[in-house]
Amino acid sequence: MMALAHFRRNLINSVNFFINKGVKLSTKQPSSKLVEKIGFIGDGNMAKAICFSLEKHNIVDFSQVYVSSPYKANLNIWKEKGANISTNNADVAKNADVIFLAVKPHFLQNALDGILMDKSANEVKDKLFISILAGYTLEDLEGFLTPFKNSRIIRVMPNTPVLIGEGCTVYCPGTNVTKKDLDIVKTMMEVSGLCYEVEERFIDPIAAVCASGPAYVYLFIEALSDGGVRMGLHREMATELAAQTVIGAGKMVLSTNKHMGILKDEVCSAGGTTIAGIHALERGGVRGSVIDAVEAATKRATELRRIKKDST
Repeated sequence: MMALAHFRRNLINSVNFFINKGVKLSTKQPSSKLVEKIGFIGDGNMAKAICFSLEKHNIVDFSQVYVSSPYKANLNIWKEKGANISTNNADVAKNADVIFLAVKPHFLQNALDGILMDKSANEVKDKLFISILAGYTLEDLEGFLTPFKNSRIIRVMPNTPVLIGEGCTVYCPGTNVTKKDLDIVKTMMEVSGLCYEVEERFIDPIAAVCASGPAYVYLFIEALSDGGVRMGLHREMATELAAQTVIGAGKMVLSTNKHMGILKDEVCSAGGTTIAGIHALERGGVRGSVIDAVEAATKRATELRRIKKDST
């Protein structure tokens, strides 16, 4: 534990160095509380990450939140926090002003059909829908939502670190989206990390980098920890050191504005231990494997869209 304490002291000293040198670390601007009711059709991990972050940052109270799921047991955690829960998607669509479409992509059609068949379907109007689904374009979504009068749609692609305020989110608005709609999305997502408006054609590759990216990084952290254990470190220490190393390296990239290759070279001394490790990684093809992962995830989004169209 002495080694871990020494590591932490060095990290703190490094951060203080950058602050004293006037390098600006990333900060989040405070956002105002929303008065709108926020709904989630689907109660999965991403819905939880977004909603729990909103509550944590005082953007909404759970009393403003409506959540639906076909599985009543899944709704218990929401009920305990004070959210309004239902097994009927129409309840969310009717009561919420802003509705996240957070079901699995292949369940979307059934979810919306269920709302249309409900007796309260005519009450679902003037709603802002936010899709976090892979594989559905704005054109697709606007077609699905045509029966709901004056509905608007915004595609949003977040990642799970929004839960702790370190997320990456991009969004692109559909037709008829208002400035107020965009302000609502920015209020909700900017508080959780980086947030950018992009052209829709960039959504799939961005998702492959930042929405899928945490899984790639977890794999790397696990491997780095495994390496530490292989060399005799205790698992708890190896994992904490590996995770903090990734955090520190990421902040170095964002704070110094130096190219990653330069930062890498600054760690590698001639004939030293780090360059030997880099050689092993390059020999194993880690760089090409990561690029292949981004390409594969992007192509899979295209495949899912093609499968969806073939099934309709």
